[in-house]
Amino acid sequence: MTAPNAVADLLAGFPVAVEIPVAWGDMDAMGHVNNTVYFRYFETVRIAAFGRLGLADIAAAEGGVGPILHSASCRFRIPLTHPDTVTVGARISDITEDRYVMTYRAVSHQHEAVAADGDSLIVMFDYVAGTKAAISDALRERLVALAG
Repeated sequence: MTAPNAVADLLAGFPVAVEIPVAWGDMDAMGHVNNTVYFRYFETVRIAAFGRLGLADIAAAEGGVGPILHSASCRFRIPLTHPDTVTVGARISDITEDRYVMTYRAVSHQHEAVAADGDSLIVMFDYVAGTKAAISDALRERLVALAG
Protein backbone atom coordinates (compact mmCIF):
# COMPACT_ATOMS: atom_id res chain seq x y z
CA MET A 1 0.00 0.00 0.00
CA THR A 2 1.41 3.36 -1.00
CA ALA A 3 1.68 6.16 1.52
CA PRO A 4 -0.76 8.89 0.44
CA ASN A 5 1.92 11.44 -0.42
CA ALA A 6 4.86 9.24 -1.44
CA VAL A 7 4.01 9.17 -5.15
CA ALA A 8 2.92 12.82 -5.18
CA ASP A 9 6.14 13.89 -3.48
CA LEU A 10 8.23 12.05 -6.09
CA LEU A 11 6.24 13.74 -8.85
CA ALA A 12 6.43 17.28 -7.47
CA GLY A 13 7.04 19.61 -10.40
CA PHE A 14 5.40 17.29 -12.95
CA PRO A 15 2.10 19.04 -13.79
CA VAL A 16 0.73 16.24 -15.98
CA ALA A 17 0.39 12.76 -14.45
CA VAL A 18 -1.28 9.53 -15.52
CA GLU A 19 -1.79 6.42 -13.38
CA ILE A 20 -1.12 3.17 -15.29
CA PRO A 21 -1.52 -0.40 -13.99
CA VAL A 22 1.42 -2.69 -14.70
CA ALA A 23 0.04 -5.46 -16.91
CA TRP A 24 1.12 -9.09 -16.60
CA GLY A 25 1.85 -9.12 -20.33
CA ASP A 26 4.31 -6.21 -19.96
CA MET A 27 6.82 -8.51 -18.29
CA ASP A 28 9.51 -10.28 -20.27
CA ALA A 29 11.33 -13.60 -19.87
CA MET A 30 13.46 -12.10 -17.10
CA GLY A 31 10.35 -11.54 -14.96
CA HIS A 32 10.25 -7.75 -15.01
CA VAL A 33 8.63 -5.11 -17.19
CA ASN A 34 10.36 -5.00 -20.57
CA ASN A 35 12.36 -1.86 -21.31
CA THR A 36 10.20 -0.98 -24.31
CA VAL A 37 7.12 -0.65 -22.08
CA TYR A 38 8.61 2.36 -20.30
CA PHE A 39 8.56 4.22 -23.63
CA ARG A 40 4.84 3.39 -23.91
CA TYR A 41 4.35 4.81 -20.41
CA PHE A 42 6.12 7.98 -21.54
CA GLU A 43 4.00 8.08 -24.70
CA THR A 44 0.82 7.83 -22.64
CA VAL A 45 1.70 10.84 -20.49
CA ARG A 46 3.06 12.74 -23.52
CA ILE A 47 -0.32 12.36 -25.26
CA ALA A 48 -2.06 13.51 -22.05
CA ALA A 49 0.22 16.58 -22.03
CA PHE A 50 -0.59 17.23 -25.70
CA GLY A 51 -4.26 17.14 -24.72
CA ARG A 52 -3.69 19.65 -21.93
CA LEU A 53 -1.90 21.89 -24.42
CA GLY A 54 -4.75 21.63 -26.91
CA LEU A 55 -2.38 20.54 -29.65
CA ALA A 56 -5.12 19.03 -31.83
CA ASP A 57 -6.92 22.37 -31.97
CA ILE A 58 -3.69 24.24 -32.64
CA ALA A 59 -2.68 21.82 -35.42
CA ALA A 60 -6.08 22.25 -37.06
CA ALA A 61 -5.89 26.05 -36.79
CA GLU A 62 -2.32 26.14 -38.12
CA GLY A 63 -2.92 24.00 -41.19
CA GLY A 64 -1.21 20.79 -40.18
CA VAL A 65 1.62 22.00 -37.97
CA GLY A 66 2.06 19.71 -34.99
CA PRO A 67 4.58 17.90 -32.83
CA ILE A 68 6.92 15.15 -33.97
CA LEU A 69 9.15 13.08 -31.71
CA HIS A 70 12.80 13.79 -32.47
CA SER A 71 14.42 11.54 -29.86
CA ALA A 72 13.74 9.85 -26.53
CA SER A 73 15.80 8.39 -23.71
CA CYS A 74 15.19 6.47 -20.52
CA ARG A 75 17.19 5.88 -17.34
CA PHE A 76 15.92 2.69 -15.69
CA ARG A 77 16.17 2.89 -11.90
CA ILE A 78 14.33 -0.14 -10.48
CA PRO A 79 12.66 -3.11 -12.17
CA LEU A 80 8.88 -3.15 -12.21
CA THR A 81 6.81 -6.30 -11.88
CA HIS A 82 3.15 -7.21 -11.90
CA PRO A 83 1.16 -6.41 -9.82
CA ASP A 84 1.99 -2.75 -9.43
CA THR A 85 0.78 0.63 -10.56
CA VAL A 86 2.94 3.44 -11.87
CA THR A 87 2.13 7.09 -11.99
CA VAL A 88 3.96 8.71 -14.86
CA GLY A 89 4.53 12.46 -14.85
CA ALA A 90 5.57 14.91 -17.54
CA ARG A 91 6.91 18.44 -17.53
CA ILE A 92 8.14 20.82 -20.21
CA SER A 93 11.40 22.76 -20.38
CA ASP A 94 13.94 24.24 -22.78
CA ILE A 95 11.45 25.85 -25.15
CA THR A 96 13.25 27.27 -28.20
CA GLU A 97 12.13 28.53 -31.62
CA ASP A 98 10.95 25.16 -32.98
CA ARG A 99 11.35 22.59 -30.20
CA TYR A 100 11.05 21.80 -26.52
CA VAL A 101 12.01 19.07 -24.07
CA MET A 102 9.49 16.91 -22.26
CA THR A 103 10.85 15.19 -19.15
CA TYR A 104 9.20 12.09 -17.68
CA ARG A 105 9.22 10.26 -14.37
CA ALA A 106 7.60 6.87 -13.67
CA VAL A 107 6.96 6.15 -9.98
CA SER A 108 6.14 2.69 -8.62
CA HIS A 109 3.33 2.62 -6.06
CA GLN A 110 4.50 -0.75 -4.71
CA HIS A 111 8.07 0.40 -4.11
CA GLU A 112 7.28 4.08 -3.46
CA ALA A 113 10.29 4.84 -5.64
CA VAL A 114 11.23 6.24 -9.02
CA ALA A 115 11.24 3.37 -11.51
CA ALA A 116 12.52 5.42 -14.45
CA ASP A 117 13.35 8.92 -15.61
CA GLY A 118 13.35 9.95 -19.24
CA ASP A 119 13.07 12.77 -21.69
CA SER A 120 12.24 13.48 -25.27
CA LEU A 121 12.86 16.23 -27.72
CA ILE A 122 9.68 17.40 -29.43
CA VAL A 123 10.00 19.38 -32.67
CA MET A 124 7.18 21.25 -34.36
CA PHE A 125 6.64 19.89 -37.85
CA ASP A 126 4.67 21.10 -40.85
CA TYR A 127 3.08 17.85 -42.03
CA VAL A 128 1.90 19.44 -45.31
CA ALA A 129 5.30 20.88 -46.33
CA GLY A 130 7.31 18.09 -44.72
CA THR A 131 9.60 20.47 -42.83
CA LYS A 132 10.13 21.65 -39.29
CA ALA A 133 8.14 24.68 -38.23
CA ALA A 134 8.35 27.41 -35.61
CA ILE A 135 6.37 27.14 -32.40
CA SER A 136 3.41 29.49 -32.80
CA ASP A 137 2.76 32.26 -30.30
CA ALA A 138 -0.43 30.47 -29.19
CA LEU A 139 1.41 27.22 -28.49
CA ARG A 140 4.38 28.98 -26.88
CA GLU A 141 2.00 30.67 -24.45
CA ARG A 142 0.50 27.30 -23.48
CA LEU A 143 3.91 25.63 -23.21
CA VAL A 144 5.21 28.35 -20.93
CA ALA A 145 2.06 28.16 -18.78
CA LEU A 146 2.36 24.37 -18.43
CA ALA A 147 6.10 24.62 -17.76
CA GLY A 148 5.36 27.00 -14.88
